[in-house]
This record gives sequence, structure tokens and C-alpha cells, in this order.
Amino acid sequence: NHSACGPLRIDALFDFWRGASYGVGSAQKMFSLHALMPEQWCSDGVAYPKLSWLCTKLLPKLSRWALESKTSEFKSTLSLIPVEKYGILYQQLKEKYKELVKVWPEVTDPEKFVFEDVAIASYLLVLWGEERAEKGTTTKQSFVDLGCGNGLLVHILNNEGHPGKGMDIRKRNIWDMYGPGTHLEETAITPSNDFLFPTTDWLIGNHSDELTPWIPVIAARSSYSCRYFVIPCCFFDFCGKYQRRQCKKSQYKEYIDFVTDVSTMCGFYTEEDCLRIPSTKRVCIIGKGRRYREAEEAVVEKQRSDYIKRREALFTTSGASMNVNQSGHYRLNHSDNGQKISTPVNNWVNGFQPREKTETVRNCAALPRDFVDAVVLRVAKALLSLTERNTESSSCGDTWNTGGSVLISEVVNLLDQSSLQALKKECGGLQTLLKNNHQVFRVEGGRVFIRDWRTHTLAQSSRVTSKRKPPPSGALKTRLCWFHTHHPHGCPLLREHCAFAHGETDLKNPQR
Repeated sequence: NHSACGPLRIDALFDFWRGASYGVGSAQKMFSLHALMPEQWCSDGVAYPKLSWLCTKLLPKLSRWALESKTSEFKSTLSLIPVEKYGILYQQLKEKYKELVKVWPEVTDPEKFVFEDVAIASYLLVLWGEERAEKGTTTKQSFVDLGCGNGLLVHILNNEGHPGKGMDIRKRNIWDMYGPGTHLEETAITPSNDFLFPTTDWLIGNHSDELTPWIPVIAARSSYSCRYFVIPCCFFDFCGKYQRRQCKKSQYKEYIDFVTDVSTMCGFYTEEDCLRIPSTKRVCIIGKGRRYREAEEAVVEKQRSDYIKRREALFTTSGASMNVNQSGHYRLNHSDNGQKISTPVNNWVNGFQPREKTETVRNCAALPRDFVDAVVLRVAKALLSLTERNTESSSCGDTWNTGGSVLISEVVNLLDQSSLQALKKECGGLQTLLKNNHQVFRVEGGRVFIRDWRTHTLAQSSRVTSKRKPPPSGALKTRLCWFHTHHPHGCPLLREHCAFAHGETDLKNPQR
């Protein structure tokens, strides 16, 4: 293909040898990449990849995919839209919004989130374009993104001419960067009559967590013409975590089937597709049309309510039902043609818990520094004590104590109960704390070791732990070297070779 970066050709060569009797033989498959004029290949590393990436990453994946014969539980990718239209639009939007990667203010990975939302937006824009063609209209669809998160999907859809807004319980840092053309609201969304959208064409749930099973319900109760699009991710039922009931399916497949069942009970013609996004949770569920006539709305609404009550009863505690609609109270609404339909009064279910407005940090990063330092020192001393005698009696000249190794489960015995209780409240607990302190420890195969920076350079460590590039020189010497301060033999590296500061005078722009 010719691109803005210069001519590129990918060849797939297949040579077949026919078998002697039944025509069954082996096939030699080879992929090769040719940059016809490498000196003219310009790469920004974002929209246009580097040649090294194409060779070391793309080609091996193409080769692996060509040989794979495994069957999937889900449909093929992009089965509901024209793939060529999607590919062209995706490249256009990727080029248009790639600069966001460079200014991304969130702590999340910009390349993943930016290009994932670009891909989702591309899918929706093609899907909606096909829908307009079918209906013979040029009016662009309106939307509401429930649980919009960083709001990037809303920003792209608004920019591409679709009226709509995003709603989330917590404002993100990036919201202020979008400008007045992007409509975002900070509000807690609860399944109730307060959150119906009778004039909206589409509801979107992009990894909407606890709202996911409710989005088909909200769409169905908003209006007869309202459609929806959801990408299920975390497994939630109507009022709690989804509970597995089938061991023959993967948990993900079972949950996709559950959301599809909800959609069907809400009266939608339900379709499933796989998106082309960098995520393991890439199945989308779409409810476009209804399986019933508008005049039958009241009957179908009764079926919806009964279904939700049955699901709610699964979360009954001590035999006491949590249902709040047992009394049969309903509020009368009007369908598109003026017919009265009944929906439960606020709230639609008891036990629904929206996520916390304040995001809880549970990766040990919020633990007191003194607490973390004490745990690190205690574990390190225990590891060093395992090999003290070996280094004292060593005759090879290398007396730097590398320490022994212990199972993480054995490290628990080194800590008191109050420390263990504090760590239990964190995601990953003790193991997360040890991995966070990768300057001191190496955690592999369930065991913890003292890190020897003579054999684990900064670049090697980055590839092992986070697969990121080594930090620039300006990021070095911003923290004290733990080994220089605490190890009985000091740091194994010379000061000029160590990424950390050997004393206060060696610090550069210390991080607080």
C-alpha cells in the first residue's frame, strides 16, 4: 500500500505440495515486508508505525493468525458493518485525533484509550450511517453515553456532528480540554424514571460496569424508538455482582449471554459483534429494533418488570425479598403514539449501588510512606540474612550480599497483624507492595528476591515490569538509592552508573 510515509508492500507467499494419494500435504507459508524506499519512510510512532515495529511485532502476529485454527465463542470481527468503510474512517479519525496521545492528562495508557475510543467511534459512525441510509434520512442520530468516563468517545461523536452528551459520576481531568462543543455532565446515574431519555435515538454503554444490564432496560423504557449499544466489561447484575451459573462456558461468554437475555426480555431484536479494539473485552451488543408492536408496550413492560424482580430475588438475604415494587405501584408514562404505559416508580430496584464518586486508590500507592518503608526494610533484612554467612566466607572476591529468596506466602510471617490488615484492604496486598518497590525487590514465580542491579539494568527492569522505555535522563537521580542507604555493602553500582541518588547531594529535582 502507498501511505503518507512512503511505499510499503507486504507479501504473503503460499507454496503447496500436493500429497501422493489424497491431495493432503503440507503448506509452506511466508510473510515478508518490503519498504521500497526505507530512507523515505517517516514515522511518528502513532498513526504511522516504525519499520522496526512492523517487522518485530506485526509480521509475527500475521504469521500466528494465519496458522491459528481455533474456533471462537463469538462472531467474527466487524460482522455487522461494511469493513472497508470502517477501515477508511478509522484511519481518518486516527490521524485527526492522534495528538491527544501527546497531551493525555489521565494516569491511564493514552495509546490504548485514545485509539480504542477512536475505533469505537468509527464503528458507531459507520453503523449509524448505514442506519440513515436504510431509513432514507440525513439527520444524524442523537445519543447519551451513560458512564462516559474520560469522555473521549463523546468528544469524537460530537465533533463528527452527532448531538449528544456523556454522563458520569466523576469528572475527569481531560474534560476541560475538550472545549464547549463536547457536552459532559457530572452526575450519579441510577436506574429510575429520573433517567429516561425519550427524545434520544441511541444510548451507549462503553465499559459501563454496574449500568451495563440496565442500559437495554433504560432504552426500552425511554421510548419505543430508542436503541442502544453496549460493550460489557465487568460482570454486574441488576443489583450486585453477576453470579456464575454455568461452568461449560467462559465467564465472559456467560455474561454476554446474560446481557443478551436482558435485551431480548426488553423486547429488542438483539445483535452481537466483535470490535477491532485493543481489549480482551471487545464484544458489543446492539438493540436496534423491537420484536413487538408499539401497541403491545404495556404487556412487554410487565414482562420486563417480572424479569427484573426474578433477578433481584437472587440477591435476597436470609429469605427476605429486597423488591421495592411488590406493592404494584406504577407511574404512568406515554409512548410515542400517546398510549399510556406503566413503569415502576423510583427506584426500579433496591440494592443498586452506583460506583463511588471519589475513586478509591487501592494499589498500595496511598499507604503512608513510613509504613511502606518499614515493610520494605523488614523484608529486605530477612532476605539478606539468608546469605550473610555465604558472603562473609566467600573467596571469589564478590562479597556483595545478593540475599536469598522466599515465597510471598512466607513473607506474611514477617509482618504483624496490624500491617497485614492494612495490606488486605489493598488490591493485590503484600505482592503489590513488593512489586511497587521494584528498586529493591524482584518478584517472580511467587517468590521475592533482592534485585541485583548489576544483572538487572534499568532498561531490562523496565521491559520485565512495565514494558516501557527507560526514563529520560531528567528522570534519573530523583530518588535516593535504597541500597546506598540500607544495604550492608552499599550499592553494587558506581554512583555514575546508578539511576538513583547516592546521598542527598546527588539528588536532582527530587520527587515528592
